[in-house]
Amino acid sequence: MSKVAVVYWSGTGNTAAMAAAVEEGAKGRGAEVSMFGAEEFTAKQVADFDGIAFGCPAMGAEVLEESTFDPMFTEVEGALSDKRIALFGSYGWGDGQWMRDWEDRCRNVGADLVCDSVMANNAPGEDVLEECRSLGAALS
Repeated sequence: MSKVAVVYWSGTGNTAAMAAAVEEGAKGRGAEVSMFGAEEFTAKQVADFDGIAFGCPAMGAEVLEESTFDPMFTEVEGALSDKRIALFGSYGWGDGQWMRDWEDRCRNVGADLVCDSVMANNAPGEDVLEECRSLGAALS
C-alpha cells in the first residue's frame, strides 16, 4: 500500500474541496492518505510518503500564498528530488501563471510530476473534482 500526503492551504474553501477529492481518489486506489494543512508539514516528513499532492490557490499577482504555504514549500522543495508529486489549486484571475511557475520550481529540484496539474477557476465544479480524484489516483 502506498502512503500519500495531501498538503494544502485554502482561504475560501475551494482548494480544500479539491484536497478532499484528491484524498478520495488516492484512497480509492488503496493508498493510505494523510491530510496536512500547510502549517503542519515539514521537510522531515517528505521521506515518510511515496507521493505528495500539494494544493495552493493563486494569490496576489499569481503567486503561492505567501505567509504560510510558500514558506513551507520553500522548506520542503529541496527534499523533493525524485519524489512523486502532483499540484492543484484554484484561482480567480489571470491565466494560471502561478501554476506554471510552481511546476517549474518542482522540475528544477528534480521532483517527479506524475500527472498534469489541476486548476479550478474559482469554485471547483464536478469536472475539476473528478480531475482531482484522478490526480490522487495517479499518486497511489
